[in-house]
Amino acid sequence: MEITEGVHTIESLGIGRAYIYQEQDKLTLIDTGLTDSAERILAVIEKIGRKPADLRQIFITHHHNDHTGSLAELVERTGAQVLAHKIEAPVIRGDQPPPKPGANTLRSLLRPFIGKGTQPGARVDVDRELEDGDEVDIGGGANVLHVPGHTLGSVALFIPKHRLLFAGDAAVSAIGLGPPAGPFALFNEDSEQAVRSFKRLAELDFDRAFFGHGKPLDGEAATLFRRAADQLD
Repeated sequence: MEITEGVHTIESLGIGRAYIYQEQDKLTLIDTGLTDSAERILAVIEKIGRKPADLRQIFITHHHNDHTGSLAELVERTGAQVLAHKIEAPVIRGDQPPPKPGANTLRSLLRPFIGKGTQPGARVDVDRELEDGDEVDIGGGANVLHVPGHTLGSVALFIPKHRLLFAGDAAVSAIGLGPPAGPFALFNEDSEQAVRSFKRLAELDFDRAFFGHGKPLDGEAATLFRRAADQLD
């Protein structure tokens, strides 16, 4: 479904969402959903009149399975380049295990479930390791924002020309707007960092915001972020 010009959301991925950013010369996929989501993503590409080979790059916001589960299959079937933060890259490649979520009593009780949820998908190479402040060729130039907390290498993507923010899981809108809290906080590696990262996003100037979990915000999204950030003080 096209939610604003050139941006398509893919919702039927079990949990969470992925997004396609459509340009004349290429498509960019932002996250890939759980394992076995590839067919649904490729079906959306076909529905909008494009070919799998048009998918040139896949931007990964962080390594959790609901964001990387279908990455390996999509790379194999499209040849797309993979972009992820340099902290996440060794985990996505399978060179090192994912860090454990922060410790508390509830997390300890739910450790088997949390452990499964924080595993990345099948091993896959990362073609470009990103850092804060890098620019990605999307929408006339997109800024990479390192927003640690949910994971230590989480990144968001800000497209100033079109006033769009792809927040990944650095912000959620499924149970109110804010940093990953409630059930989402169970997967945080550092919840205090997650709050600081959300406040950083709230300082940006954007109209629309897109999340891994929850409906996109259309209109004065930055104003809603700032109001939510004020409640965190």
